[in-house]
Amino acid sequence: MHYIILAALLSACVLADVQDQYYSFSQSIGSGSGNPYRLIGEGRITAVRVWEGYNSYIYGFQIKYGFVWSPVVGYTHGDQQEIELQADEAIIQISGKYAHYLQSVVFTTSKGRTLQAGQPSGISFNMYPEHPMAELRFISGRYSGGITSLQAHWGITYPDRIALH
Repeated sequence: MHYIILAALLSACVLADVQDQYYSFSQSIGSGSGNPYRLIGEGRITAVRVWEGYNSYIYGFQIKYGFVWSPVVGYTHGDQQEIELQADEAIIQISGKYAHYLQSVVFTTSKGRTLQAGQPSGISFNMYPEHPMAELRFISGRYSGGITSLQAHWGITYPDRIALH
């Protein structure tokens, strides 16, 4: 009995170490004013929605984990853009431009597909994980009338698969 408990604790510690090894975050961009947000869920990201104003900036985000959509952060004002990911696809890069608001955003997948929204004006940014096996796990930042800041958090979804290899 003690061996089973010890083995379970050891496995949990190994998986936590493996997951920490693949975690990284991209520094926040934008003015950072307004209300804080964090879009996080269980499992892998399966879709992303972005709301953009015509000749304007990014108003809101929504992320789908498995079959469950997160709450909308920001506003559903303007045009909605959406990308649905395939089963073996992940978001590996976020780029775009910002000023006071997030002016434009591009989500790039492991298969080279993109979701582009907003107007490309302002200061350029490029976010990606530090480890090549990591993918986007969640985003955070602030909003006030639109998205005023963005930070990306990278990691692995299923650490047990990596630990076995």
